[in-house]
Amino acid sequence: MNCSQAPSFILLGLSSDPEKRQLLFSIFLLLYLLGLLGNLLLLLAIGADVHLHTPMYFFLSQLSLVDLCFITTTAPKTLEALWTGDGSISFSGCLTQFYFFAVFADMDNLLLAVMAIDRYAAICHPLLYPLLMTPCRCEVLATGSWGVAHGVSLFYTLLLSQLYFHTNRRIPHFFCDSRPLLLLSCSDTHLNEGLMMALSGVLGISAILCIVSSYGCIFHAVARVPSAQGKRKALATCSSHLSVVLLFYSAVFATYLKPPSSSHSSGEVVAAVMYTLVTPTLNPFIYSLRNKDVKSSLRRILNMEKFQD
Repeated sequence: MNCSQAPSFILLGLSSDPEKRQLLFSIFLLLYLLGLLGNLLLLLAIGADVHLHTPMYFFLSQLSLVDLCFITTTAPKTLEALWTGDGSISFSGCLTQFYFFAVFADMDNLLLAVMAIDRYAAICHPLLYPLLMTPCRCEVLATGSWGVAHGVSLFYTLLLSQLYFHTNRRIPHFFCDSRPLLLLSCSDTHLNEGLMMALSGVLGISAILCIVSSYGCIFHAVARVPSAQGKRKALATCSSHLSVVLLFYSAVFATYLKPPSSSHSSGEVVAAVMYTLVTPTLNPFIYSLRNKDVKSSLRRILNMEKFQD
């Protein structure tokens, strides 16, 4: 068979119909711009308001930064392919895109777990919260998450770089992901699949267990609060985080909850659009619309700009 270790690929994208491509281009461009705007505004609000310099908003700013980078990893190439109809991408470009995609996907996973720990400390141990979530510990958690994400992504990318692929093959996706790349390989991928599934499983299950156990303790603590108003106030700080968790993991499960070598379906592409573009775009609006502190900070920033104008 005609194989190469560094072939060029063609991303087939979402549709080959020119009319559908124009519509999809408009939708993707709108979502991308909304994602950029929403995450940049949230970062600006948190950075400019000293009242928001707390552990919860520190992790939220990290999530916004990750989401900003996440959508920028896949959206520009997708928009180019939809506009020109040319989805060609080099082998090095494909691996680079996959590397950063994996970094930011893992960071989303890890940050959601860290944010659950923060909410557990704030609700279950409010008196010890300033001692438990010190600025130094918050930075260690964030830095450690970045380190783990880069390490795991580098491992995945090195595994893929050693494979041989059919030359000039088409990828039935709008970005370079592990599943379609493994399907196009003419090497024996069983070891790669096993290692990637094992590491992804450990990382994903650990984060989910952390989130579930944290919220189990939170709900138990809230149930003991005597007043209904106290319960609502405690749960209000968790509602946005829970919404983001449900959005992210439902899309991820729909995409990856089966062996990497199994056939690729259109439903997986739709699910991938959800967690690579829609969810990162919605996250800042979910947090800002339900958070009085963020909304008041944004109002102050906008009012200052109007006053300067």
